Amino acid sequence: MLADKDRIFTNVYGFQSPGLAAAQARGDWDNTKKLMEVGQDAIIEEIKASGLRGRGGAGFPTGMKWSFMPKESKDGRPSFLVINADESEPGSCKDREIIRHDPHKLIEGALVAGFAMRARAAYIYIRGEYIREAEALQKAIDEAYDAGLVGKNASGSGYDFDVFMHRGAGAYICGEETAMIESLEGKKGQPRLKPPFPAGAGLYGCPTTVNNVESIAVVPTILRRGASWFASFGRENNKGTKLFQISGHVNKPCVVEEAMSITFEELIEKHCGGIRGGWDNLLAVIPGGSSVPLVPGEQIRSAHMDFDGLKELGSGLGTAGVIVMDKSTDIVRAISRLSYFYKHESCGQCTPCREGTGWMWRVMKRLETGAAEVEEIDMLYNVTKQVEGHTICALGDAAAWPIQGLLKHFRPELERRIAERAGAMAEAAE
Repeated sequence: MLADKDRIFTNVYGFQSPGLAAAQARGDWDNTKKLMEVGQDAIIEEIKASGLRGRGGAGFPTGMKWSFMPKESKDGRPSFLVINADESEPGSCKDREIIRHDPHKLIEGALVAGFAMRARAAYIYIRGEYIREAEALQKAIDEAYDAGLVGKNASGSGYDFDVFMHRGAGAYICGEETAMIESLEGKKGQPRLKPPFPAGAGLYGCPTTVNNVESIAVVPTILRRGASWFASFGRENNKGTKLFQISGHVNKPCVVEEAMSITFEELIEKHCGGIRGGWDNLLAVIPGGSSVPLVPGEQIRSAHMDFDGLKELGSGLGTAGVIVMDKSTDIVRAISRLSYFYKHESCGQCTPCREGTGWMWRVMKRLETGAAEVEEIDMLYNVTKQVEGHTICALGDAAAWPIQGLLKHFRPELERRIAERAGAMAEAAE
């Protein structure tokens, strides 16, 4: 249970203004210069000590990621921070609340994180559909410039740091860090082969770190309150507070900040008013945005909502976009709909993904109505294994995992549909 005094995002519901004066009253930009005076390496060490892991899905330790950036430029190349605000994962809607209602947390975080990595500027890449969010963010950036908080001698620290907002055109693939860099450079959003990793050669060939909005926005608060405070929440290796976004068949869908490792049952009961129709009506949950495998209702009830707890169940925390499905859900149709999304959003660069996502969706469409053979279930599983892990970026994995989760937990339902249709066809033939 997270106490109100421990919440980082105190305006996540927009009850107060997102503007600079209100943000400062909430504690943002409070002597930012002092946070920076401890030094660049000390900031990185503090973030490492806090146990903060990336909030964009993969959960890579944030401080470690920052430490990959070069300490000094040997060839005069500047370094950049790119902030991933391209929140296109179905089920995820936390970053938009930060951008819409608490944008100054993000801008201050960009300054402090950028300073720690010796970056020259931050580029915030926001998805094209976020129209009002982009307006709120640009307004906040303008306020920060006017107040001297960013730009030349940012916040009086003697460090020059610029913040730019760049609007995407609504491609899911641009949420992948190297595709985002390509798009920022004005090219087609297609992932790059790694190595070289962005920390070596990223935006315009310069050292670059790409971080999620939430990962950056929590940084000033961690530095103000101390790494040990942040690390006091959650289990070992799963530290801190986290924004959970719960949608689907709960009584009150919401975005809420909670301590990591809270159990699923507590999260739902405390913030969402329970499952629609009670716990016996729970069918399955996709716990981390649409790209992680689903978990059957009876398995997830006591699960810890953190990276390790959900990994043990064969799923993942991802972005913590919790999609709850009760027994009114046509589970096969739901997963088929997701496989269409991944087919549609594949950039087409890798053959397994370009061909495999369409193939998987077409089989899923037939399985919806039972118009398939039982042998095709195993064949579909084999194809997901040929796509997973054989592509440049993780979109292939994201397309394969929801289907793998369905086949693992709901195979009898697929077989029932096939048998039912076969029986009906035989009856009609007679």
